[in-house]
Amino acid sequence: MNLADFCRNCLSKWYKAAGEERGIEIEYEDARELVYGMPYAEWKEKYQQKATPEQLARFNEIEAAKNKTD
Repeated sequence: MNLADFCRNCLSKWYKAAGEERGIEIEYEDARELVYGMPYAEWKEKYQQKATPEQLARFNEIEAAKNKTD
């Protein structure tokens, strides 16, 4: 997320919104499965690790910068 400035969950929400703009109904969980390549709960169990202090610091920097521009 820190590299791209968005996460897979954001991408899933955009995918769902784009489908709905075209008259295609898709559930958020189905969109996440398409993006992650498997059910989110399965991906999270297999791959998600706790964020490092450096990752958290970078995330907080990005969020602070976003809040300054809002």
